[in-house]
Amino acid sequence: MQFERMANASLVPLPAKHVDTGMGFERLCMAIQGVTSNYDTDVFQPMIRSIGQMAGKTYGQDRQTDIAMRVIADHIRAISFTIADGQLPSNVRAGYVIRRILRRAVRYGYTYLNFREPFLYRLIPQLAGQFADVFPELKAQEEFVSRVIMEEESSFLRTLETGLRRFDQVATESKGGTVDGGVVFELYDTYGFPVDLTQLIAREKGLSVDEEGFKREMEVQKQRSRAAAASEATDWVEVYDADAVEFVGYDQLESDARIVKYRAVTTKDKTQYQIVLDRTPFYAESGGQVGDRGVFVFNEGQPGQKLIRIVDTKKESDLIIHFTSDNILSFGDLLGQPLTVRVDTGKRILTENNHSATHLLHAALKEVLGSHVAQKGSLVNENVLRFDFSHFAKMTDEEIERVEKIVNRRIRENIARDEKRNVPIAKAMELGATALFGEKYGDFVRVITFNPDYSVELCGGTHVPATGQIGLFRIVSESAVAAGVRRIEAYTADKAEELVDEQFGTLRELRELLKGPKDVRKAVAGLLHEKQALARQVEAFQLEQAGAIRESLLQKVQRSNGVSVIAEKVTLPSADALKGIAYELKQKVENLFLVLAADVQGKPQVAVMIDDQLVKDKNLHAGNIVKELAREIKGGGGGQPFFATAGGTDLSGLDRVVEKGREMLIKQF
Repeated sequence: MQFERMANASLVPLPAKHVDTGMGFERLCMAIQGVTSNYDTDVFQPMIRSIGQMAGKTYGQDRQTDIAMRVIADHIRAISFTIADGQLPSNVRAGYVIRRILRRAVRYGYTYLNFREPFLYRLIPQLAGQFADVFPELKAQEEFVSRVIMEEESSFLRTLETGLRRFDQVATESKGGTVDGGVVFELYDTYGFPVDLTQLIAREKGLSVDEEGFKREMEVQKQRSRAAAASEATDWVEVYDADAVEFVGYDQLESDARIVKYRAVTTKDKTQYQIVLDRTPFYAESGGQVGDRGVFVFNEGQPGQKLIRIVDTKKESDLIIHFTSDNILSFGDLLGQPLTVRVDTGKRILTENNHSATHLLHAALKEVLGSHVAQKGSLVNENVLRFDFSHFAKMTDEEIERVEKIVNRRIRENIARDEKRNVPIAKAMELGATALFGEKYGDFVRVITFNPDYSVELCGGTHVPATGQIGLFRIVSESAVAAGVRRIEAYTADKAEELVDEQFGTLRELRELLKGPKDVRKAVAGLLHEKQALARQVEAFQLEQAGAIRESLLQKVQRSNGVSVIAEKVTLPSADALKGIAYELKQKVENLFLVLAADVQGKPQVAVMIDDQLVKDKNLHAGNIVKELAREIKGGGGGQPFFATAGGTDLSGLDRVVEKGREMLIKQF
């Protein structure tokens, strides 16, 4: 590392330079143990031997199976450590990388070691035991990590089988013995098939692969991705020389400051400016808490006052960067002047309410569900809190209610926040602090406590001075987001009050509709009981009506060359009644050929029923006939050779259906 490449491609020498020798732990082991490969060291060999035993293979006897075992032994470490550290497989960003690594390991096992069932998860106990002293997080979450990996494996193996069926279909359609490059890309992009797997399967079937066509499709996708993600940043423009950037947002929401540097970033013809200050109260997005919004004010209260509206705050390389869509270049020399920076107080307070509530929620979940609960992600903004946690079952209504009650009780206790900064991390762990997902901790940390016996967590976010400020906590949903991971969404403060007001408003309207009963629940139950009784009466009436129609149709049977013909228009209450009459007539009338044009509550429907023997002797198909008849009601349908139905939009066409049905019968018989 020697230079920093600037936006104009010039190279600026770095103040500190170094040489990366590449001599990591595994290579040191290789040198010390006198072997020629990382995989021959005792770091990997126990795992490789286990994989070989599972597959019934011996390492060192076949090049392809050796490669597969090495890939699996390497990938299972990356997958497991990352999941234990809080990153779950997904379709976006880092989660997508983990998913692709896992699927690559599964593909190697499937192709070269004949694993047809999930197998990676079975390696976790051995891996957790091997690294228990250096990475205890995996041992502590062994069951959780195993469950996540097993679910991912199962899902991908189903996809793999679907992809193989798709390949079989492609193989029969391929021309000239070559699988089209577009299809190879489809298998890669949709089903996760690498080119080498597709080539292997193709060779087994005596086919080749259009590699150039695949490369062209890949390049098209890359160009799309580059275009979607393309952004161009100018070099930083230095305005003021500052030794360090100071964050003062834990103690104040307004401060004096100076702009240290700024730059423009253009993405898809949209330009934003990024600004770094020498001191700022703006919290940068981190640990699930969104960044602050607010304003920068030049010449406040003077005729030349000007504002920069800050729409977001993020952290990059230990810098707190403020984002604005305002064209700050128009500010000219003002950018070098002192200014006042002010956080949007309302947004910050509501965000703090939700952030502190996640700490109370985390502790309550541990109390209700068990100590296995661990945070797996969060989102905290001014509107909602979202909390992901490890748990293998859907929470019951009773469990949700208990958690909600515990949190609200802690809020009413108005527990004062105890905040300790720059605590040695070892000391923080002695205090029983819980490390939060997504945070990277140094030697010194910040500890947030709401009652030492209830909630003690390492956290860099902003929090309420006392829990009473949160006001009210209401859970609005509980759902699954991944294998072994549940998600709770909840409201606090104003949003929680709005939810309660809305629910009470609905209850009030319901009470008015029911004419003010003392017991609303009993009144609603009575209505439901009455509705069920009426529904049974209606059903009985409909059955009676359908029976009368059936008997009427039996009187209209016409005989033609040994065939019993019925083609009539009827009015029926439901599609089920239409189907029921058709089947009943089939049971009662021999050699039946039936066409019913039905008005079903103002919508046209057609049913065609043909005796099984007629279907066989005359090569008839009710599905084809009903499609032809459905044109008269501007609709469509289909079905089996002996029975088919159709629906449409033109009720006036039912008479034409009957006429056309009779004409078709005359032609047939």
